[in-house]
Amino acid sequence: MENESGAGTGFFGALFEGIIWFVQSLGLAFYNIAYAITHPSAWLDWISWNNTPEDKLSLMKFVYYGGSTEFFFAVLAILLVVTGIGIWRREFMWGCVRVLEAIANTSGRFFAWAGLLMVLQQIIIVFMQRIFTRPDISFGFGIPLQFDISWFAEELKLYNALVVCMCVTYTFVQGGHVRVDLIYAAVKFRTKRMIDMFGSIMFMLPSATLIWMYGWYFLWRHLVTPKPAASWDLERAERSARAVRWNVETIGFSPNGFNGYFLFKILLVAFAGLVFLHAIAFFYRSYLEWKEGPESEGKYLDRDTLGEGEEAYEGTH
Repeated sequence: MENESGAGTGFFGALFEGIIWFVQSLGLAFYNIAYAITHPSAWLDWISWNNTPEDKLSLMKFVYYGGSTEFFFAVLAILLVVTGIGIWRREFMWGCVRVLEAIANTSGRFFAWAGLLMVLQQIIIVFMQRIFTRPDISFGFGIPLQFDISWFAEELKLYNALVVCMCVTYTFVQGGHVRVDLIYAAVKFRTKRMIDMFGSIMFMLPSATLIWMYGWYFLWRHLVTPKPAASWDLERAERSARAVRWNVETIGFSPNGFNGYFLFKILLVAFAGLVFLHAIAFFYRSYLEWKEGPESEGKYLDRDTLGEGEEAYEGTH
């Protein structure tokens, strides 16, 4: 009995301490936001890189805070404030939805052209290999950009990654993702919106956050040395600033193959950021449509169309 009582007390004590830590971190986030805005040089000096100790310290602070709990709570604090204002003023929340969906659409419509570039480059590679029997390809005037054909062949993966990572939220807005609506299709309108809100909070946001936290340090470990780790605290990051230097990964899978694989790490972080932002947009839209009823379905929704008479084919790609 005493052991059970002690275990119960320990559980509730740890739970209480966790709640206190969460509230304190959330309250401190507002101070951190204000400090970051009023002291941009503390974490942005590295952009105009002059290899000075101040630049190195600024870089390591940027790396540390980008994947830190402080950054997480700062984003959470901003999200809670914006959501509170949106609940109070629905016009403001609709404005947020329109801006976030515009970001998704603009990104997707721009980077979708990478698919065309991928096809054209593949055609050029086939012609150069099979018809002209050239081992390399040169582009440009004066000082040409010249790489082995295997470099251009492996670079095709980058175009594919651009389409996947930068068009993912655009496809979501356009209704192009594959869905299995075994339960969703049979329920009422407001129940659907509740399912959408639950999915945004419990699946999209946590998944995007985990990918960001993993991808952030994965990115910087291939850009600088000493390699930063997620286990570092701020003091450890500041100590390493004295020895930090750029060490951008330029290793390919083959001797003459594509060597810009650090770009894929950047795309991983961009993918997580876009999904996180659109999870917010999807939650806001679902809440507003749930609140306003079926007449608000698709309100301000900017979807591409194939033209009049082609409605049956839209959303099936």
